[in-house]
Amino acid sequence: MEMDEVDLEINQYKKIIDAVEMKLILGKPEDIQNAIISIHPGAGGTESQDWAEMLYRMYMRWAEKEDYKIEILDFQPGDEAGIKDVTIEIKGDYAFGMAKAEAGVHRMVRISPFDSASRRHTSFASVYVYPAVEENIEIDINPTELRIDTYRASGAGGQHVNKTDSAVRITHLPSGIVSQCQSQRSQHKNKAQAMKILKARLYQAELEKEKEKNKDLEDQKMDIGFGSQIRSYVFHPYQMVKDHRTKEENGNTQAVMDGDLNPFIKSFLLSTIGEKK
Repeated sequence: MEMDEVDLEINQYKKIIDAVEMKLILGKPEDIQNAIISIHPGAGGTESQDWAEMLYRMYMRWAEKEDYKIEILDFQPGDEAGIKDVTIEIKGDYAFGMAKAEAGVHRMVRISPFDSASRRHTSFASVYVYPAVEENIEIDINPTELRIDTYRASGAGGQHVNKTDSAVRITHLPSGIVSQCQSQRSQHKNKAQAMKILKARLYQAELEKEKEKNKDLEDQKMDIGFGSQIRSYVFHPYQMVKDHRTKEENGNTQAVMDGDLNPFIKSFLLSTIGEKK
């Protein structure tokens, strides 16, 4: 057997072992579900919106590497570049269990392509990860506690999108949780997608209540608050991606931005072993 073939076999076995190991770590009931990921730029206009789009591309590449399917639930482009808001669903076994490691604030440092003086800028974007709610999971939503607003979609999408009130925003009044969708041409389809996102966020809120009972919620709140980033991506004056929770590092920033996230995800999940189920 040629050495290249031996190396290929070894890599395949390593991949299988890693996959089995990850599934042994992911023992919570919601871990096996699909993941809904929302990315929101921080303050900073075009610079932060561009960073949000870079993260969006990174997660799309990661999902492709993991052979997950991807559905765009909502996409709002930036005024000049980047995105104002995006929500996607990653479909596949243990998608949420893997993707939950990414929830929090992501910080980037680089020479801004939007700065004529070529100065270094720091940008932030927040990533929220929710388990997609399956049909057999009951989420109690009283229709009288919902406010449903329709409005004209913004950004690219053609004359139909821009000239009709097809976009939908749903507010759950008791919790204040808001979901919206404008990616579909049909108001009916946008409403269905917005309801799907709302159910996922309400389900995540219930999971967080359970964590609060176990005194775990405060740590999670710190993870997802601005000013307490979970990971830094430095493109200048040196190249480094560092996870502040686990100290995992990678000097190949391009590989990370191309979806090489599993070392970070694995380190985080290993660090959570021993948490109450």
